[in-house]
Amino acid sequence: MEDPRLSARKKLILRAVVDAHIRDGEPVGSKLLSQDEQISASPATIRNEMAELEQMGYLIQPHTSAGRVPSELGYRFYVDALVRQYAETKSEIDEINERLRFKLTEMDELLEEASRLASAFTDYTGIAFKSGAGKVRVEKFDSIRRSPKEFLLVMGFSGDIMKAKAIHLPFSVSEEDLRRFTEALNLYLCNLTGDEISMPVIVKLETLMGTAGAMVHPTIKVIYETMSELDTADIRVEGVGKLLQYPEYSDVSKLRSLLGALEEKDKLLDVISSHTVTEDGINVYIGSDKEGDVMNGSTLIFKNVTVGGKKLAVGVIGPKRMNYSQVIGMISKLATGIDRMFAEEPQALGDGGGTDEEKKE
Repeated sequence: MEDPRLSARKKLILRAVVDAHIRDGEPVGSKLLSQDEQISASPATIRNEMAELEQMGYLIQPHTSAGRVPSELGYRFYVDALVRQYAETKSEIDEINERLRFKLTEMDELLEEASRLASAFTDYTGIAFKSGAGKVRVEKFDSIRRSPKEFLLVMGFSGDIMKAKAIHLPFSVSEEDLRRFTEALNLYLCNLTGDEISMPVIVKLETLMGTAGAMVHPTIKVIYETMSELDTADIRVEGVGKLLQYPEYSDVSKLRSLLGALEEKDKLLDVISSHTVTEDGINVYIGSDKEGDVMNGSTLIFKNVTVGGKKLAVGVIGPKRMNYSQVIGMISKLATGIDRMFAEEPQALGDGGGTDEEKKE
């Protein structure tokens, strides 16, 4: 909700302060702002307004400088205003589609290319990630007998994702054994998460299969492994060296903390899970100045997309004094480009269709 204390002039002044600070990296004074025709006020009037904005928590006066810089709250106002006014440019989205339109056959290729493009388009550190929600479930099991000691287990997951895995057995099973086993899997394992496939369930399957009960253990092992493949969180980072061009990261302790977050994925995932979702799906996390915050002095901006039933996101990390207008616009276009491209080609990703065996052919 917008702060009712912010008059039209205060909003203009606050946005002008953020724009000037992003551009120059220096505290902003009333004399500079008085030259802005949109504000149209004397330096004395602007000083009074800036003093009130400081009292309200939107500006900070560093040291004894006469100028002021945006606070975390000031950046937040600026970002929210940008997102509200943002509009897509179709030609730029089409250009992104063309740069993405090559043979992306695996999820890791998409993550790598998305993070590279995010970095290239914005000149900040690009990131792309998929989450592991712990909610993967098999919706349907099928099987194909290849030989007396081998069969293909076909697992259907949500989002039209299919996985086929070969199961090798040390003993022979008949067509009837395999049919009964497939029926039992559909009856007892469908729509269970990995944590819910408990030992009592496994024992019940072994009992049902009787003399063929030994086929249960290797099959359950493959099911667990396949669920883990689909559910594992992954993050790709591109352009870390670009952080060094920004004076904010001359502070070695801040840079070390951020690099640690990029290296240890769990820390970055913690930040992502606590993000603020603004209008139009843009997610903006502005690091606090509190000790221990790995994003201290930094901002993370990303947008979610869904590809082949998987939740993905693409974004950038950079200094708090970031070119928000450019970044928010470009990340929105990049995410929209990915979404549109795979809406047109739903089987582009290996995880989104076909079987593991088919991919080898």
